[in-house]
Amino acid sequence: MKKPLLSILSLSVVLGLSACTGTSVKTESSITEQVMTLPAELKNNVLLQEFQGPYGGVPAFDKMELSQLKPALEYGMQKNLLEVEAIANNPEAPTFANTIVMLERAGDELSRVFRYWGIWSSNVNSPEFREIQKEMVPKISAFSSKITQNDKLFQRVKAVYESNELKKLTPEEQRVTWLTYNGFARNGATLKGEAKARYAAINQELASLHTKFANNVLADEENYVLYLNKDQLSGLSDSMIAAAASAAKDRGKEGQYAITNSRSSMDPFLTYSDERELREKVWRTYYNRGNNGDEYDNNTLIKQILTLRDERVGLLGHDNYSQWILQDRMAQTPENAMNLMKKVWPAALARVEEEVADMQAVADESGAKITIEPWDYRYYAEKVRKAKYDLDSDEVKQYLQLDKLRDAMFYVAGRLFNFEFSAVPEGSVPVFHPDVKVWEVKDKTSGEHIGLWYLDPFGRKGKRSGAWATTYRSHTTFDGKQTVLSSNNSNFVKGAEGEPSLISWDDAETYFHEFGHALHFLSANVAYPTSHSGVRDYTEFQSQLLERWLTTDEVIDNYLVHYKTGEPIPAELVAKIKQAATFNEGFKTTEYMASAIMDLLYHTTDPELIEPQKFEQEQLAALGMPKQIPMRHRSTHFGHIFSGEGYSSGYYGYMWAEVLTSDAAEAFAGSPGGFYDKEMSEKLVKYLFAVRNAMPPEEAYRKFRGRDAKVEALMRDRGFPVTQ
Repeated sequence: MKKPLLSILSLSVVLGLSACTGTSVKTESSITEQVMTLPAELKNNVLLQEFQGPYGGVPAFDKMELSQLKPALEYGMQKNLLEVEAIANNPEAPTFANTIVMLERAGDELSRVFRYWGIWSSNVNSPEFREIQKEMVPKISAFSSKITQNDKLFQRVKAVYESNELKKLTPEEQRVTWLTYNGFARNGATLKGEAKARYAAINQELASLHTKFANNVLADEENYVLYLNKDQLSGLSDSMIAAAASAAKDRGKEGQYAITNSRSSMDPFLTYSDERELREKVWRTYYNRGNNGDEYDNNTLIKQILTLRDERVGLLGHDNYSQWILQDRMAQTPENAMNLMKKVWPAALARVEEEVADMQAVADESGAKITIEPWDYRYYAEKVRKAKYDLDSDEVKQYLQLDKLRDAMFYVAGRLFNFEFSAVPEGSVPVFHPDVKVWEVKDKTSGEHIGLWYLDPFGRKGKRSGAWATTYRSHTTFDGKQTVLSSNNSNFVKGAEGEPSLISWDDAETYFHEFGHALHFLSANVAYPTSHSGVRDYTEFQSQLLERWLTTDEVIDNYLVHYKTGEPIPAELVAKIKQAATFNEGFKTTEYMASAIMDLLYHTTDPELIEPQKFEQEQLAALGMPKQIPMRHRSTHFGHIFSGEGYSSGYYGYMWAEVLTSDAAEAFAGSPGGFYDKEMSEKLVKYLFAVRNAMPPEEAYRKFRGRDAKVEALMRDRGFPVTQ
């Protein structure tokens, strides 16, 4: 359940932390007095306790109390600092065993506390938690800086990294040593004096701003809900109406219909609602999150974040933030990342032009007397889809039941990974919300316990938007085998009482995508916690690849059944889905790439020249951004890059990973057994999933494919012309 050291070095990135001011750190002797023995008042604090119960121990989600969080964090940080000081002051010569391994082992209590913190932050957020978050994040940032700026510790890590011993270590041990050294060196350990102090202060300021940015977006998502009456439901399907009625009832508005300010609610409404004025209202509300000129406005925060990031990397001698952060990514430089975007962007724009022309023709033919606007795009794209392919997305949705798709994912995991999923008896594993269900994962052949899989599928107040995967415990073997506790989290709209939850095809792909992350966790076969630290423009590859199994015959024929009749999806409808596979690709590619390009531009431009709204408008205009399409994540709610640093200057990584995905998919498609080919599946698990970050990703991919990936596969996938 250990957290990798690199995560400790960058807590604001991994945990989405923020809010920071300084905090004093007690002397080593006073820390020792406090943490050598657990204080009596903390003995019953479940956040600090080892996981108890079945399956190698599980988090006590049923017993966690918010009042326990602050004291548990303070104790965990104090004890972790003591452990670090002991490693740094070891009189023996630095070795892999007494330095790197000891760092891998340190911080168990704190790691457990952060698992609970993550649940409060992402799944069951509340005003009470936000107050604690605001107070504690400064202390967490200061704690993190105490580790990265511990010069004695860094010198020991450096000594191991530069020693002759390194050559005698296993490849994974060598990589863990490099990752540890690099984590220190790139995060201010080489700085001296005032520069070192300023670096730590900037981290604290950034942490505060990141948290505030995220909470502002969450506030706008919670505060803006559109309530409809019966006469405003034209175009919506029965299942959508039932779900909207349920959402309204949950909010104390029984008899009305709620369209929440989330993508899972916004997207289908814009696709099907005949009420153009309401579509515009829903569109503006969603895309104006964080940009309403009120207390939750994020424009000033963006400027402050960019300015501080630029100052910080300047202390390390870098010209811009992108240059610094991409050093250990597959792209390596912002130029390489931008070059990939430029290869695809013109084809995407050309496709958008075709799509808009088709939609305008449909609108004109219907006598609508409009010019296509952003709130019309999904609506008329759906009408074009019906006209071109006789394909009705709502008809497809009737065959996409959330539970059946989950069973389909289990089937795929069984065929590729030899995993077997079985629901654990209700009540035997604690959960933090009644919606959460848990499955045990075993090896089908040996019956060996692999881990648990938690699923939290539905949106609700206090839950952050989007979909994500996480772990509560990762597989390691260096200090006794640890089994996996993995989790998938989504914001699907729950079906009405007694009705299945139906989702769109895009949401079904997202469901498979996030399950790919879970399989990445569950299939891990590495020794050390740091081997789980991801390379951001690679970690999306595995999950993107798993989306491809949604369209395999085995899944379509057995799991896509009508929610009322139970009849399998008709072959002619499947044919239409496949024929329309690249339909609307201009929209999907352009809205994503606009965000990815803007991310790179924000982090390679002098912040003094940036006023967020003006900068966004000017840069998109220079790119030739179609007026009918917004960025997928407009600047003021672009949490990937401003709520933390996990994806900052790295949102392009989805496209970088998609090149690998398309190339790998062609390898499966061309194999004798297709997407369930046994030999290919074994290579998939061995080189692309199990190895995690214990091997450089480019090396791992070459072992799987026999060569580097080629961008041409991506262009073919999207139906774009391939230039030689």
